Amino acid sequence: MEAGGERFLRQRQVLLLFVFLGGSLAGSESRRYSVAEEKEKGFLIANLAKDLGLRVEELAARGAQVVSKGNKQHFQLSHQTGDLLLNEKLDREELCGPTEPCILHFQILLQNPLQFVTNELRIIDVNDHSPVFFENEMHLKILESTLPGTVIPLGNAEDLDVGRNSLQNYTITPNSHFHVLTRSRRDGRKYPELVLDKALDREEQPKLSLTLTALDGGSPPRSGTAQINIQVLDINDNAPEFAQPLYEVAVLENTPVNSVIVTVSASDLDTGSFGTISYAFFHASEEIRKTFQLNPITGDMQLVKYLNFEAINSYEVDIEAKDGGGLSGKSTVIVQVVDVNDNPPELTLSSVNSPIPENSGETVLAVFSVSDLDSGDNGRVMCSIENNLPFFLKPSVENFYTLVSEGALDRETRSEYNITITITDLGTPRLKTKYNITVLVSDVNDNAPAFTQTSYTLFV
Repeated sequence: MEAGGERFLRQRQVLLLFVFLGGSLAGSESRRYSVAEEKEKGFLIANLAKDLGLRVEELAARGAQVVSKGNKQHFQLSHQTGDLLLNEKLDREELCGPTEPCILHFQILLQNPLQFVTNELRIIDVNDHSPVFFENEMHLKILESTLPGTVIPLGNAEDLDVGRNSLQNYTITPNSHFHVLTRSRRDGRKYPELVLDKALDREEQPKLSLTLTALDGGSPPRSGTAQINIQVLDINDNAPEFAQPLYEVAVLENTPVNSVIVTVSASDLDTGSFGTISYAFFHASEEIRKTFQLNPITGDMQLVKYLNFEAINSYEVDIEAKDGGGLSGKSTVIVQVVDVNDNPPELTLSSVNSPIPENSGETVLAVFSVSDLDSGDNGRVMCSIENNLPFFLKPSVENFYTLVSEGALDRETRSEYNITITITDLGTPRLKTKYNITVLVSDVNDNAPAFTQTSYTLFV
């Protein structure tokens, strides 16, 4: 009896780690499709009836529907033609940002009998963005004693496209004193460095003006420009130097606002104003400036808004230390955001079969999926229902589950069931969400009429 109770409990508590179950619910072979971004609503992706080997009438008869994660539907399925169409114009940058390839996962749900088909759609990038500099004008101060070969960092541009359509290189004009190098960061972003080729002479030319151009690799290529204004200075012998060229810090995403997360430090061997150092972000993006604040005197870097691991899990922040003579040094702070369990699990209901006849055998009552925005154990989910009900949970493909009756029900004994599905993640602390489903039992003619007593006595 004890072993039977354990088996009964296991039927109701299933880990999300199981993503596929054989039998009648097993999904067909996964199919991959692709479409270029910015295609209009109604664009034909594929004919699902043909791909699934079904007639159009079968597709409609089996109640085919397209199911995507969350509530936003990117697709529509025509039951008249069997065509899978776009339900809206897709913007690759909005959907995936810098992630490549950009993949949308969706399932085809067929009922009668129940079947899942897992699919994915790759969104192909088109060159619809030009490189844009954070600053349209840059101001540099360079000592006339600066030696040829000296490398001077410049502000970079950003391009929202990916692959060959993203920013590829920088050029500069005119270039009688300089040339520009195109470098790559660890995250793949490209930034320019100005290299001095010919010594400067302040008395001969105290100011220079250059045009920096960022080019992407599209066909035809797109470009963006920024102006560089250079002031040639008299000698200030030493530039500030940071104690570390790279600072790395891990910060919990729930760290309180105004917390100091790192302190940078630089020194300058000069005296007076030439040795006085101030700190500032170097060509920081708007997102970095909205998230962090830097004390110009102490070098303390603190939070000004809460971090969100699910939105951005790392930041690369360039910091400049500048002395009173205009010379500067540069360091980089890498902020790794550490996930905490701050997102409860979510349940998305696909279909409910209610009411059900009381004499039905094992029957699928509901189809739903579960998800959790957190990562690791914080994002792993466990599902369960109450133990005293004649139902059990059954996993299907990926994150889908079905709620199934164990056998025939008796409407005369109980005509309605309120079933609570509890989804719990495995994080610390554990977060849970409860979802209620009401199932009605419909009557069938399974009872003969009966007299209220077996004999009657008549007096005449």
